Amino acid sequence: MTTKKPIGVFDSGFGGLTVLKEIVKQLPEYDYLYLGDNARAPYGTRSFETVYDYTLQCVKQLFAMNCELVILACNTASAKALRNIQQKDLPTLAPNKRVLGVIRPTTEIVGNFSKTGHIGVLGTPGTIASNSYPIEIEKFYPNLIVNQEACPMWVPIVENNEIETKEADSIIEKNLNNLLSKDKNIDTIILGCTHYPLLINKIKKHLPDNITLLSQGEIVAKGLVDYIKRHPEMEKKCSKGKTIEFYTTDSTINFDKAGSMFYGKEVKSKHLEL
Repeated sequence: MTTKKPIGVFDSGFGGLTVLKEIVKQLPEYDYLYLGDNARAPYGTRSFETVYDYTLQCVKQLFAMNCELVILACNTASAKALRNIQQKDLPTLAPNKRVLGVIRPTTEIVGNFSKTGHIGVLGTPGTIASNSYPIEIEKFYPNLIVNQEACPMWVPIVENNEIETKEADSIIEKNLNNLLSKDKNIDTIILGCTHYPLLINKIKKHLPDNITLLSQGEIVAKGLVDYIKRHPEMEKKCSKGKTIEFYTTDSTINFDKAGSMFYGKEVKSKHLEL
């Protein structure tokens, strides 16, 4: 009997479930293992060193659970840890395994959506401080003008189920006005956090109709489809049993309740001690 080798999907908490949902839609035949480090979330306000240490620990855990390919479905981890893990750790830790992030797939295509050449990025303080989006966008579209806005309260709004409150409206409107005040020609905005799709109706409410919002789940999923096509050696390593397992470093009761909201259907998790 062959050993299961699931595709690992990691996030500091729940947001990566919005990415996993889209990946499963695009690639339903594979086995998946989701790990949420909820006990130490959020990562968005933590230092680069801490995010790197936590992310590497979780990647090692997924490798130990037989994952050959790991997706960092977390913008903060992708911004603060991915490059070090790929360049410093993988060559000695697991040279035949791969770790991918969520930032590059989005930055590779953002230029296809903008007519004005002016892009906005919304993200956690950690993602924005890293400048990962402007740096990556410049590699593919050096002529695009990028402005960013850190939204420290958006993740707590989602995770505390306060999306429909007046306070949420006020905070979201303020951040969007801040972003657009930096550049009135912005016509495309990247939602640079996997929690933000749950706020999309609120965001649209406070934006002009001509602005395109880019949500990462579908983009990352299509990027993974392309990656697997281009790397048949990795495709052969990933098992195809159509199973999905969920793990959390915190309460399974809390994870299952909130996780179902992000994933769009019931989830049943197991506790994992790191």
